[in-house]
Amino acid sequence: MQSSAYGASLAGGAFDLENFVKQPQTILRCLSWLFSIVVFATITAEGYTNQSTEEDTKCMFNNNDSACSYGVGIGVLAFLACVVFLMLDGFFPQISNAKERKFIVIGDFVFSAAWTFLWFICFCLLANQWSKTDSKTVAADAARAVITFSFFSIITWALLSYFAYGRYRQGISEFDQEYRDPANDQTTPYPPAPYASSGPTGYQQSPFSHNQDQPGEYQPPAY
Repeated sequence: MQSSAYGASLAGGAFDLENFVKQPQTILRCLSWLFSIVVFATITAEGYTNQSTEEDTKCMFNNNDSACSYGVGIGVLAFLACVVFLMLDGFFPQISNAKERKFIVIGDFVFSAAWTFLWFICFCLLANQWSKTDSKTVAADAARAVITFSFFSIITWALLSYFAYGRYRQGISEFDQEYRDPANDQTTPYPPAPYASSGPTGYQQSPFSHNQDQPGEYQPPAY
């Protein structure tokens, strides 16, 4: 019988905190959550500077406000997604509906793959803009930290995509092995029907005796 579905035990068991914390997905989500905080918090706190002769603040990445806005947006959404998926991972073993588990795993895979790509764009954009920036006029350490943790985020979200895809494949293979169509299953033992046999061994004697009078013969009544 099936003992798991989409990488988690069937519903009904108690929540195992120790096992949950040791799961690769949990560790990667916590790291992704931490990296996203570093990115958007650093940009928000130190990413906008202004010269002594200017009143308006500019992004420290080549004065490109779009680069800073992009980094903050990606970081905040990644932060919220990590919290949501951590909660779903904790509640996942309690979900008894296989279709709901499938939708969660597919959503995890699609979102993780998308954020892997978006973090890659963020890293390339910030690194390119930083190469055109005069590091003497801005907080160089903060800018390098943002770029570095953007790169680390690519790795963690790519690994999350890999594990989500593995859970999806595992769930599909489990249900394929469990289900067999009886009409197409040649191994299903069906006992032969008594009337299906042919030949001398399958003949059953009629319950009526062969010594009975032939039908149609007239016998006079006895007086």
